[in-house]
Amino acid sequence: MIDLAAKVRFLSDARSYPHAASFVEAQETHMSWVFLTEDRVYKLKKPVRYPFLDFSTLGRRRFFCEEELRLNKRLAADTYCSVVPLRCTDEGCLNLGGQGRTVDWLVEMKRLTRADLLDVRLREGIVTEGDVRKVGELMAGFYSAAPPEVEDGNLYLESLIREQAVNRAILGQPTLGVSDAALPLLEAADARFKQLMPSIKARIASGRIVEGHGDLRPEHVHIGTPMQVIDCLEFERSLRIIDPYDEINYLGLECAMLGAGWVRPVLLDLFEARLGGRPDDEVLAFYGAFRMSLRARLCLAHLLDPVVREPERWSRLALSYIAAAKEELSSPSRPGRKLSHSHAGA
Repeated sequence: MIDLAAKVRFLSDARSYPHAASFVEAQETHMSWVFLTEDRVYKLKKPVRYPFLDFSTLGRRRFFCEEELRLNKRLAADTYCSVVPLRCTDEGCLNLGGQGRTVDWLVEMKRLTRADLLDVRLREGIVTEGDVRKVGELMAGFYSAAPPEVEDGNLYLESLIREQAVNRAILGQPTLGVSDAALPLLEAADARFKQLMPSIKARIASGRIVEGHGDLRPEHVHIGTPMQVIDCLEFERSLRIIDPYDEINYLGLECAMLGAGWVRPVLLDLFEARLGGRPDDEVLAFYGAFRMSLRARLCLAHLLDPVVREPERWSRLALSYIAAAKEELSSPSRPGRKLSHSHAGA
C-alpha cells in the first residue's frame, strides 16, 4: 500500500519527472497537492471525502481528474495537457506514466506566468480597460455557446438555497468571531432572496442559466497570450449551473476587493451589450451579497482546520467580505453604469 506521504515525497523530487526538471515546488491545498516545475504543473487529488466532494477512491480520483481536464479545455485548452497515471512497479518503485500498477492519477498542465494572472496585475496596477474587455468578450462568447439549462436550471436555485444555509451555519457560529456582523446581513439576505425568488425562477424558465466555470476569480484569469481561464470547479456540477451575470458580477466584486472597483461595470455593461437579459439591480445586489457571504464563509473554514495557519488573516478577510456583502444589499443601484474608467491601469 502506497500512502499519500510516499506519493508526495516522490513527486517532490525533481528526478521523478519524465521531462528535465531542476526543481519542484510542492504546495498543499484542502483538496490537492500541487507540484510545480519550471514549465509544468501536476495536481494530485487527496484521498478525502467532504460533504461537497468525494475523492476517497482511486476510481473517483481518476474520474475527477478526467473531468478537470475536460471542463478546463473549454477555457484553457492550451494549458491543460493530460491525465497521467502514477504507477508502482513490483519492486515498489513509483514512476509517472511508466510500468506497474496504477496507484493514483494526476492532472498535467503547462505552467503559466504568474505575473500575467489578473490578481497579480491588479495589485501592480497594470491592468487596462482593454484587458478587462478581452476577459469579458472571452466569457461572453463562452456563455453564449453554452446550451440553456432549462431542465436542470433548478439546480441553480437549489444550490443558492443550500449554500445560503451553510453560510448561515458557519458565519453564525459565535466561536468564529464574526457572528455579530454576519447575522444581520444573513437575515437581510434571506429576506431579499425570498422576495427575489420569482425573478430568479423566471430567469431559469427563460433559459438564462448555463453550465459555467463555477469559481471565476481574478487568480484564475490569465491575461497573457493566449488568454486563459483556469481552475474550473470540477467536483460538483450543480455549482457550475449558474446565471452568467452572477458569475461575472462575482469576478467584478473580487476585483473590487483588490482595489479595482472600475472592473465590474465594464464587465456588466459588456455583458448587457453581448448577451442582453441583464437582471435588475435588486437581483444583482443579491447575487453579490450571496457571493461575498460565501467567500467570508470559506475564509472562516480555514479556522476549522486541525492546524490553523494565520488565524488573524482569515478573520480579517472574512470581515472584509461581510462588509462588502452588506454594501451590496444596502445600495443595489446599477454598479457604475456608464462610469468613466480613465484611471484604469494607472
